Amino acid sequence: MLRDFPAAPPARRERALSEVVDLFLELAAIPSPSGRERAVADRVSRFLADLRVAVHEDDAGPRIGSDCGNLIATIPATQVDGRGTPIFLCAHLDTVPPAPGCELLPVVENGSIRNAGGTILGADNKASVAVMLEAVRRIVVENRPHAGIELLLTLQEETTLAGARVIDLDRVTAQVGFVYDQAGPIGEIIVGAPHQTGVDLVFHGRAAHAGMFPEDGRSAIMAAARAIAALPHGRIDPETTANVGVIQGGSALNVVADRCAVRIDLRSHDDSRLAALIREVLDTAAWCANEAGCTLESTVYETCPGYRMPPATDVVRIAQQGLAAAGFEPRLAVTGGGADTNELTRRGRRCITLSNGMAEIHTADEHIAVADLEAMVEVTLALVECARAGGF
Repeated sequence: MLRDFPAAPPARRERALSEVVDLFLELAAIPSPSGRERAVADRVSRFLADLRVAVHEDDAGPRIGSDCGNLIATIPATQVDGRGTPIFLCAHLDTVPPAPGCELLPVVENGSIRNAGGTILGADNKASVAVMLEAVRRIVVENRPHAGIELLLTLQEETTLAGARVIDLDRVTAQVGFVYDQAGPIGEIIVGAPHQTGVDLVFHGRAAHAGMFPEDGRSAIMAAARAIAALPHGRIDPETTANVGVIQGGSALNVVADRCAVRIDLRSHDDSRLAALIREVLDTAAWCANEAGCTLESTVYETCPGYRMPPATDVVRIAQQGLAAAGFEPRLAVTGGGADTNELTRRGRRCITLSNGMAEIHTADEHIAVADLEAMVEVTLALVECARAGGF
C-alpha cells in the first residue's frame, strides 16, 4: 500500500542561487516515490505550461500502478530546412522511497546540495529533470535555434523501468536521445549495459518437529543453503555478475522448514554467457534439492534488456561533440546497472546514458555539486546545438 508523505518543507539556501539550483531544490523537496509521482509531475507540467510548451500525459498511470502518466513535452523545431537531428531528453520523475520518519530538506552547503533530513536527496533523478527544464527555458526564452526537442519524463524507473516500457512512443518523433541517469563525473557516455535476468527458486521440503522428530523432516533451508554455497557469486568475470538478493524460509524456530524461497539477480553484457550462467544456477539448485530430499520450483524472467551502442552511431558522436563543446572530456564506458535507456533502445530508439555528477545515490549521503548541476545545463544546450548543426 502506498503511504502518505508530509507536505514538502521549504528548501534552505546559503546564497543567491541560479535558476536550475532553485528549481532542483524545489523539486527535491517534493516526495515522489515510485507510484506516487503526481505532485512532481504537476509541478513540471506547470513549469512547461508557463513557457507555452505543449505537454502530453499518457495513460501509463493506471496501467502500471502510478497516480499519473508519463509526461511527453514537445518543443517544435525552429530549423525547418530539414537539416539537423531532432533529439529527446529523458529523465525519471520517481525516486526510491525516503527513509521512514525522515524529511526531504534539501540544502546547499559548501557548494554541494544534500538532504538535511537524514535520507535520500532525490538527485536521482530530479537533478536531471531540473537541468532539462532549465535548458528548455533558456532555449525558449532566448529563441535559440534547434532541430526539435522532446522531453520524456517517466514513471517507476527505480522499480521496473515500467514507465519507459509503456511510454507512448507514437507521440515521440525523435529517434535519437539522451538519458541523464548515471552517477559519476560529467563526461562519461554509457554505451552499454548488461542483460539482466531474475531467477526465483523455491525449495520444498517436509515439515517436522525440530526437537522430537527431526529425522522425519526435510529442510528446505538446508537445501537452499547448499545451493547458495555452491553457486557462483559476485563478479564472475569482467562482464558478468551474480547476486543472491533475497532469502525467505521457515515458519517457526522449532519446525524443520518445509519451504525456502531464494531470489537471484544475474547480469552479463554477453547474452550467451548469461544463458550459460542461468543453466548453471538451475542445475546446481536442482542437484542440491535432490540431495536434501527436497523438490525444486524455478522461474526465470528478464528483468532488464541489455544494450550496446557502437561508437560510430550518431547518438554517441553527438554526445562526444556536445560534451567537448561544453568543456568536458568525453569518455566511453559501460555500466553494470540499468536505466530507461535499456527499454528505449529495446523499443528501437538510439539513445545512451550520460553521467550527470550525482553521487552516493539511494543513500542518506546522496549529493550533487552546484557546479555540476549548472554544468549539465551547458552540456544540454551544447547537445542541442550539435544536433542542430549536424556534421557528426
